[in-house]
This record gives sequence, C-alpha cells and structure tokens, in this order.
Amino acid sequence: MARYESPGAPVFTRSNALQARLHDLVPGGAHTYARSADQYPESMAPIIDHGSGARVWDADGNSFVEYGMGLRAVTLGHGYGPVVDAVCAEIARGTSFTRPSVLEAAAAEEFLTLVPGADMVKFAKNGSDATTAAVRLARAVTGREHVAVCEQPFFSVDDWFIGTTPMRAGIPNCTVERTVRFRFNNVASLEDALTTHPIACVLLEAATATQEPEPGFLEQVRRLCDRHGALLVFDEMITGFRWSEHGAQGLYGVRPDLSCWGKAMGNGFPIAALAGRREIMELGGLRTDADRVFLLSTTHGPESGSLAAFRAVVHAYATEGPITKMERAGRTLADAINAAATELGVDEFVEVVGRPSCLLFVTRDAQHRPSQEFRTLFLQELLMRGVLAQSFVVSAAHTDDDLAVTIEATRGAMRIYRQALDAGSVDGHLRGRPVAPALRARAEPRRLASGSLSSGRPSS
Repeated sequence: MARYESPGAPVFTRSNALQARLHDLVPGGAHTYARSADQYPESMAPIIDHGSGARVWDADGNSFVEYGMGLRAVTLGHGYGPVVDAVCAEIARGTSFTRPSVLEAAAAEEFLTLVPGADMVKFAKNGSDATTAAVRLARAVTGREHVAVCEQPFFSVDDWFIGTTPMRAGIPNCTVERTVRFRFNNVASLEDALTTHPIACVLLEAATATQEPEPGFLEQVRRLCDRHGALLVFDEMITGFRWSEHGAQGLYGVRPDLSCWGKAMGNGFPIAALAGRREIMELGGLRTDADRVFLLSTTHGPESGSLAAFRAVVHAYATEGPITKMERAGRTLADAINAAATELGVDEFVEVVGRPSCLLFVTRDAQHRPSQEFRTLFLQELLMRGVLAQSFVVSAAHTDDDLAVTIEATRGAMRIYRQALDAGSVDGHLRGRPVAPALRARAEPRRLASGSLSSGRPSS
C-alpha cells in the first residue's frame, strides 16, 4: 500500500517492540482501555518514556506535543515542579500508616473548603471506587436498587455501569437490569425513568466537553430527584479542576447530594474522592444508629504522596489561574485549526469542538458521516508531525510554541485528509487498520493473532 511520508517522520521501532511485549504481559497491552494500541494507528502507538510540561518523549526518542494529558488528569503539566516537590518532601516522612495522619485532616479541610455541596469527604484512589460507593450509599439510604444513569460515556469499571456498555461479558443480567438510562438535557426521559422504576440515585456529569446544561435543566433534575425521593449524584471527574476547582456544582449553582471526584485532583497522582451531605455520608461512619454502609475502605486511599499532590494542586489553582490558561490555549487552538480547515476546504469534515479547556475533534468521511478511518488518518498524520492527540484537551502548560507546532501539524494533516476525501477513500494514505471503539464486544476489528506478538524482551 502506498504511504505518504513527511520529511523527518518519527520511527517507532522500540515502541513497537515494547508494545508487542506488553501484549504478552498485560491483557490488551495497556492497563487502561483508552490507552490501548487499538486507539492509535497500527505500528504508531508511542510507548512513553517521560514527559515535561505539555511534551512527551517515547522509547525511540521521538518528541510530541501531547493532548489529552493523562486522560484529562494532568492540568498543570507533566512533572510540574511544586507538585513533585511537595510529594517528594512528604513521602520522605512516610507514605502509609496504621492510623490516620495529620495530612488526611488537612487535605479533607482544604477539599471541603473548595466544594460548596459537600460536608464530608472520603478519599480513594480511582474514580470508579467513588461512583460505586455513591451508588451503594444511595441504595442504602433509599432502600431501592435501581440507578438512573445519564447517557454519557463512562462512569465506572464496576458491573452496575459496565453492564450497560457493549463490553458486558461476565456481568449478570440481574445487575444490568437495575441500571436505566436517560438523556442529557431531556427532562422527560429522566421523569420517565423515575416514574417507571424505584430509583435510588440519578447520576450524571453536569456538563461535558460538547454539552452544556440548558437553562433550568440541572434545577429540574434536582426537583425531580426531590419529588421522587432519589439522591442526586454529580460525577465531577472531568468538570472538577477543569471547569472549576469548585466543580460543576460551584459553576452552575446546583447542589447534589453526593459528588465524585478524581483525575486532575492530583495532577496525575492517583487520588479520588466521594463527597456529600453529612447526614448521608455518616451512614458509613460511627455516628449512626442505622445499618452501616461499607462506604470506602482502601489501604492506599490516604497515602501521603497523593494527598500532598492534591494540596499542591489546590495551592496552584489559588495562585496561578490554570483554568484561565487552559481556556485561553483552547480558544487559540480551536480558532486557528477551524480557520485552517476552512482555508483548506475540509471544514465540513474536520472540526474542533467543545469547551476550550476540554476540546475534541470530529472527523467525517466524504458523505459527512463520522468516520473511524478518517479519524485514524488524522491521528496518523498528526503523529508524523510530532503531535500526540486523541483529542485537543489542553493543560495550563501548553505554551504558544506548543500551539504553533500543533496548528502547523494540523495544516499538514488536513492537506492529506483533503487528498483522501478527493480520492473517496483513505486507501493509499492509511497505514494498517483503523482505530476501534475502546468499549466493544469483540476484539475485532483490531484482533491480534495469537502467539505471534513478540519474540522476546526488547533490548535495553
């Protein structure tokens, strides 16, 4: 197959050897499905060696301007000095103890000062733990089993949510049947769920990259939950510290009963949180006469490194205005790329959309249909030009130079995109098979041949 090559294009020899070995060692070749090689062009999935600011370097020494930033977990930049310094200083004093630490109290106080809708907090290590604890708590409070979940991409690795996706092997039907879906900005669909089933809680992101709540929507959700006796749970994994350090509840002025946090709380360090109203959270504590809820109890939830990272992040948000920086960078990037798309005649096919701090790009084929093939071509051509971008989610560390590199790279990628559109196909331009949805029922269309993944460990 013919292949367009740009001058000085990166090679992925060692990354490909490491990826092959990872497939032998780790199911799917990555510890997160969104990081898997099937989300990238074949033989062009960099294995990262290190990062600094908004740049990463792979095992072959290639340098990329990175977007997505650790699946939206890094807002201050890779290796951000004050966070690293705070973590190093704290872990030298010990990382995990048999009893709570002074640091736990300080971190909890700072968190609760930020979040207007929370009286108590419990820290954990990943967002799924927090959302599942919220569901368990809501079921205990209400005595109900059904959960109403908004039709948004992801809430948990646990059965109650994954059972609603195509990747539901191993999950009992009785679990799946207890989760019902409703549509964002569609009050009628939520009301139908609440009247059809005894709902314990309503769980949603108050906003997403491409969908802001319509005026009055969140207020109506709050009223419906109160009317039907269901708890309202906000998933603040992305909105928290990317929309606002006060979360969507602080930005839109609607208080949930419970909220779940993670990702950018620690600028990439593993920390998550369940927060909520005191009378609800106390059901997992010692000041209740009701049956106790096993809320969250994790060995590593209060380890000192991540709590120190969180406190350093809070300080950075108070003193450096990272959200303003992200919004500025995102607007600059979106305006420039969309203008270039118009200039190059691909604006009906390639478009940057979303909140400036959380940008996505849309790729369409010649018939204006969303296209995995053309998405893969765009990803491939960006990689060839030094940009690693499943999205255009920025950080406060993206500099004007980083944006300039990205804008020039997208111009080159869109020229190839235009050629493929004119030819009516990506054939002759695309290397290998297209990317595939991360959550799908079968390994196809990116299944790997068994027993032919690697011949041994890559050389050091």
